[in-house]
Amino acid sequence: MAKMNLLQAINNALITAMTEDEKVMVFGEDVGHFGGVFRATSHLQEKFGKARCFNTPLTEQGIIGFANGLASQGSVPVAEIQFGDYIFPAFDQIVNETAKWRYRSGGQFDVGTLTIRTPYGGGIAGGHYHSQSPEAFFAHCPGLKIVIPRDPYQAKGLLLASIRDKNPVLFMEPKRLYRASVSEVPEEDYELPLGKADIVQEGSDITLLGWGAQIEILQKAAEMALEDGVSCEIIDLRSILPWDVETVMQSVMKTGRLLINHEAPLTGGFASEIAASIQERCFLYLEAPIARVCGLDTPYPLAHEKEYMPDETKTYEAIKRTLHY
Repeated sequence: MAKMNLLQAINNALITAMTEDEKVMVFGEDVGHFGGVFRATSHLQEKFGKARCFNTPLTEQGIIGFANGLASQGSVPVAEIQFGDYIFPAFDQIVNETAKWRYRSGGQFDVGTLTIRTPYGGGIAGGHYHSQSPEAFFAHCPGLKIVIPRDPYQAKGLLLASIRDKNPVLFMEPKRLYRASVSEVPEEDYELPLGKADIVQEGSDITLLGWGAQIEILQKAAEMALEDGVSCEIIDLRSILPWDVETVMQSVMKTGRLLINHEAPLTGGFASEIAASIQERCFLYLEAPIARVCGLDTPYPLAHEKEYMPDETKTYEAIKRTLHY
């Protein structure tokens, strides 16, 4: 085991994948000698050469179009979009090409070896072009997997599983945890299952559900609630697509209450899909309406970032409202 932050765990996972399979290659804006804007790809070019870790022009549509071509011909591309906010020029390539390649060819061809890495989320005073959480845009698209880790241990295992999965994966990294989250990480190769939620903390009164950086927020809110005698179960969804309905359903049938927290705006956020699916399956078990604690329906604000964020105080207040319903 070694102590790593989230960036080091991602870097370690990339080194592990590239060492194990010479078809794995990493590319994107500034990922080569510079090591990426956050240094997630540090030293990869030194270790594996310019043919396997290289810079691209500043064109997100081109990066993913190029990646689709490589994946369709048997390579294992790991394409980096420098910020999740800038993934939208590549939206057509991801939604209409990446996600549909296998379907439209009747299974003759696919780009299942493609992994797209991108940092998402706020908390770094990045303003409206470096703070967005766009996972819900892609969750509407069959043919993709969407994976979001909460800490370094999860990041390495989930990234290795994503690179080796036989479906294209959008791997979204919570950038405010890049250096803030530190944990023990195995130095050897390991994978964690995609599409399977993780019960972070067991409880009996309410289920708190989130992913990525918001798990830490849920843990803080649960500590506040515990002082009131409220026992919270915390679930990290880990995969947005496909998402683990069964684990969430079993938890809600036990606790009778559900609170979903995500940083993206409330309207049309993935919490809506979860709430609809759970009330469909658990309606007679629910003791209160399903609560959503999410970002505001505004562009991500710089000056009012603290007011925008669905933090532990807003979450704690929603827990109290749900318990007192």
